Amino acid sequence: MGAVGLGCMPMSWGYSASQQLGDRSVRTVHAALDAGVRLLDTADMYGPFTNELLVGRALKGRRSEAFLSTKCGLLVGDQHIVANGRPGYVRRACDASLRRLQTDVIDLYQLHRADPEVPVEETWGAMAELVTAGKVRSLGLCAVGARAPRRSGAGPHAGTIRQLERIQQVFPVSAVEAELSVWSPEALEELLPWCAARGVGVLAAMPLGSGYLTGTLKPGQGFEPEDLRARHPRFTAEMMAANQPVVAGLRRIAERRGASVAQVALAWVLGQGPHVVAVPGAKQEKWAVENARAAEVELEEADLAEIAGLPRARGSWD
Repeated sequence: MGAVGLGCMPMSWGYSASQQLGDRSVRTVHAALDAGVRLLDTADMYGPFTNELLVGRALKGRRSEAFLSTKCGLLVGDQHIVANGRPGYVRRACDASLRRLQTDVIDLYQLHRADPEVPVEETWGAMAELVTAGKVRSLGLCAVGARAPRRSGAGPHAGTIRQLERIQQVFPVSAVEAELSVWSPEALEELLPWCAARGVGVLAAMPLGSGYLTGTLKPGQGFEPEDLRARHPRFTAEMMAANQPVVAGLRRIAERRGASVAQVALAWVLGQGPHVVAVPGAKQEKWAVENARAAEVELEEADLAEIAGLPRARGSWD
């Protein structure tokens, strides 16, 4: 079974702004480390920049306890996000991340998105030079979203696999980060088998469905304006109500296993292979510790069959 990491993004970007408290977030990182979590995931675009600063502050004196992953390749403007894969930019971005994270090396440096105006091999080559320079230990790629436009008849991660096959010719890929959860299982179709066959790790992003699979969100509760879920097709009041059977099924299993709904959702992700690391986000200590303990939950064949039989999650894009 894989392990549980900690996604640090919600601590300072993307979710409820009123809950983004610096000192509490530092305590959350410490609680996760104390609970055995080793992988911490951030990116320069989160904030932008403030998330890396937060993680750097939290790891002061504890850097050796963490496997640190950050990302480059996306620039955040007032109303837009653009990709930048130019080699010079990649080198500057890495140096800036090292300063903010207060470290001399990044364990996993990921390309957030390929720049359509720069051959991905050029971007990847610049990232490989950072490994040679000792600034980075390994390289990873963030998957293009499964719902991104794709060729007719192609699988949901066909575009990502094409990118992976190109950059593997330049320098080995150590990990791929992709959305994977009970209600977004598309990565199981091609991406996970591709990674498993090549010894590439998988960082399962949003394994709790951006909080929905914790069973703590209620249809129609509303979200703060800056919260990404306020504009997400699965988080309208109608769709949250329609997807309640998914949570109800996880809750039945949780009651049988003496676990929380979130722990069952994470255990399902971890059960997809030893090369899978679930990276749930958390803003509070109690959730970080609860998530870490999901590695102790063992799902039986009957549980897995029940999850497989749950209705397909719906969104307003359907």
